[in-house]
Amino acid sequence: MVRELVISSYLFLFRILFNFFKLFPIRDKTTFVATFGDNIGYVAEEVKRSGQEQLIVLRAEGCKRDFTVDQQTAVKDFRPVRLLQFLQSIYHLATSKVIFVDNYFGFLSAADFKTETTCIQLWHAAGAIKQFGLMDPSIEKRSERAKRRFTEVYSRFHYVVVGSEKMAAIFRKSFGLNNDHILRTGIPRTDFFFDKRKTKQIENDLTERFPVIQNKKVLLYAPTFRDDQLNSPDIALDIAEMYKRLGDEYVLFLRLHPAVRSNLQNSYPEFVVDVTDYENINHLLLISDCLITDYSSIPFEYALLEKPMIFFSYDLQEYQESRGFWEDYQNNIPGPVVNNTGEIIDVLIENRFDIGKVRSFSAQWNQYSRGNSSENLVKYIYESQEQQQQILH
Repeated sequence: MVRELVISSYLFLFRILFNFFKLFPIRDKTTFVATFGDNIGYVAEEVKRSGQEQLIVLRAEGCKRDFTVDQQTAVKDFRPVRLLQFLQSIYHLATSKVIFVDNYFGFLSAADFKTETTCIQLWHAAGAIKQFGLMDPSIEKRSERAKRRFTEVYSRFHYVVVGSEKMAAIFRKSFGLNNDHILRTGIPRTDFFFDKRKTKQIENDLTERFPVIQNKKVLLYAPTFRDDQLNSPDIALDIAEMYKRLGDEYVLFLRLHPAVRSNLQNSYPEFVVDVTDYENINHLLLISDCLITDYSSIPFEYALLEKPMIFFSYDLQEYQESRGFWEDYQNNIPGPVVNNTGEIIDVLIENRFDIGKVRSFSAQWNQYSRGNSSENLVKYIYESQEQQQQILH
């Protein structure tokens, strides 16, 4: 009750400010609202290359990515605690011709854009295992006011960018959108994997940064954050057993949620590397020889590299009941499902992987991500209607 009151009060004030700034004319500028920032980074660079003169990046709460300020680009702190920048941010949202977002933002329910404005949802994942949006099981516990707010937010999206027909179907259900709102230009940040010169440079840079990986294979453990792990140093892996049986051949990278802190690197300095604070997950995927995860969206892009994956789903039944899955989990993921550390080790030693399954998985989920996603998206948004149809066909 108190939470809803706070949210409603915030949105009431936001709506007043937004409607005031709507009195100003629309400007030929592009505004980005970033929480994750990866897709936005690629799109922003392409927008600049296309000749657009003014870009505004609004860094929302939790955004870790830094954006470069230059003659074309201004960066604002989109948080109420930075009042002046927050007000400037609302002004830009109300007066921009094009707006890109990469997450669910509650303020959108109070942002009734002018007809000249186009809002594009980039999202932050190429695929989905867990249900979200209107299909999230937890929505049933929310108030009717909250449900209306969710629907209002989703109604602001003129387009949602997808990399596949599978994700298009998910967004239609999750956001209550029709097919006209789906933009099949591919996931912008996947362009990275097709840039061979850049990927080679990143591989060399990371080998210098982490010399422990030289002459070793890299295991990347990147699990989904669970609410009960807040500020807990414990992880489900038996690191001692992994070190004992795999330490001669492998190095273990830990990519944990920032709330889950671990001192395991100090205990196993030649085996464990904590890469939680490393900004770009796709860089880490490049130098990883095998991904160990569970319900995260990382496998959808990792599959582009055609490398093996292990799904460490030790709490599968409990997690599925609380979060809900789009498909039958065990029959649709591209790697072995294991329940404990011993099974992980056995899979690695016995090389129980089917790369053909990974390729098939990638073909399904990366259908439209072919290395030119950012270019296609920007051309579509800024070109004439006739040229738009040429881009999509």
